[in-house]
Parts: sequence; structure tokens; C-alpha cells
Amino acid sequence: MSDRLSTLLARFQLHARVLHRGALPGVLDLSASQRGSHLHLLCEGQMEMATAAGARLVVSEPSVLLLPRPLGHQLVPARGAAPELVSAAIDFGPSDENPLLRGLPDVLHVPLAQLQAGGAALVLVQQSLVVEAQAQRCGHLAVVDRLVEVLVIQLLRHAMAQRLVDVGVLAGLADVRLARVLNALHAEPERPWTLDTMALLAGMSRARFAARFGAALGTPPAEYLGTWRIGLARSLLRQGMSVKQVAPEVGYANASALARAFTQRLGQSPTAWLAQESRGAG
Repeated sequence: MSDRLSTLLARFQLHARVLHRGALPGVLDLSASQRGSHLHLLCEGQMEMATAAGARLVVSEPSVLLLPRPLGHQLVPARGAAPELVSAAIDFGPSDENPLLRGLPDVLHVPLAQLQAGGAALVLVQQSLVVEAQAQRCGHLAVVDRLVEVLVIQLLRHAMAQRLVDVGVLAGLADVRLARVLNALHAEPERPWTLDTMALLAGMSRARFAARFGAALGTPPAEYLGTWRIGLARSLLRQGMSVKQVAPEVGYANASALARAFTQRLGQSPTAWLAQESRGAG
């Protein structure tokens, strides 16, 4: 079977930027964070995470925490020795265009012992990350950033394999039959997909496929496909392509058809949306 994650990840640019590495003697305040995702790797010690929404999470063993959406928070060391920590800002691109992020909980907390049970490769990544974070060798910051990106992918792989997410794209990718369809939708959004062609690819009846897809993804197949197509359209428009050029790339017969679907989902035309994006970037 094809790689269930790479097809989706290839559509987005995953970038990490380390914010902190080493001992954490005091509070790491990210309460003003309004953009992007964060990953925290607790290597040693204990800490508490407090979110701007008032939630508190005590982390008492080496763990990885992924916050997939913007969420103001603070990391507070427990009393005693300062915990050893690697923290990074993660950029998946716009969160509302990425179904991976929409399907994850606000905080995905996985103890390192569970991740390491997945194999020697993950242990090597985690150990290399700690060594590089503590080193001062040439290029170590770039190496740490890349290793954090690998760790994010390993974490997503673990969440899918262990079915840590009940509803969303990772839950769908964990289902072999649904994964066939999702991979195809992600790789070939321009195809004239129908419920019949999706069900045939899954090897199921229309009714059974629609019910199984809806239960796993939390949305009907046509709605998921439409959201995926418009998300890709936004990404391509942002890169400078015209509406006419984008339309066939994402499964619409012409610019007018894309503009209608775009307006129906976002409440404004592609032209108006682009103008708003430009003002926001400026």
C-alpha cells in the first residue's frame, strides 16, 4: 500500500524553528502565541503546562507535546532540578487548509516510552536531537530544526498507528480501505470524483463507504473533498497562480466553477480573498 502520510505531507511545507533548548530554570511564556503550532520535548525532569484557556497538564515523565493550532500557553518547571527541554515553533502552513491539524486534539501528549516502543529509528532521532541541542558545533541549530521536523512526522505516524485520534484524517488513514481513497483524493484532487468512484476504490458499497467515511472523518466524502480542493486552491492562489490556472488543478471545469465553490465555502470571491490576504500580509 502507498505511504499514507507522505501523500498528504507533500502538499504542505513543514518547518521547525527551535525556541529553547537545554535546562528550563524559569517559566517559558508562550501565552501571547497567536500563530502556528508548537512542539515540546521534555527530556528529563517534570513540568506543568498551563494554557490561556485555563487547562493545566502535569508532565511527570519524558514526553512529547504537540500543540497543532495556535494556543497561548506557559511551561512551568516543577520544584527541584530544572527540566531539560527542547521547544520549537512548527509551521505547517495555514491551519485551516491542512486536514491533519483540524483532526488533532488541542494538545497531543505522548510519553517518550510509548514513542520509543515504535522502533530503533525513533530512539535514534530523539537521542540525536538531545545531543545536537546540547552541542555548539557548526550548523547545530539547523540540524536541530530538521530533527524536530522528523520528530513531528514520527509523532503523527505513531498517532495514526496507535489510533490516538478518534475522528479526523489520521483516523481515516488508519483504516486501510479509507486510506486508499484519502491518498487518491490528496494526490489527484483534479479527478472527477463521485461517491461511486470513491466507494469502488475502497471496495465497498456506496452506503457502507459513506457511513464508514463519515464516522472516521466526521464529515461526508463530498464535503471533505470540497474542503480539500478549496484549501489547495487557496495555497496555489497564494503562490501567484490565476483562478483560471488553479481551477483544473483542483477539479473544477473552469474559473467560474471554482469561483462559485470558493464563494460558497468562504463567503467571498477568490479576488476578494486575495485582496484581503494581501492587506493582512502588508
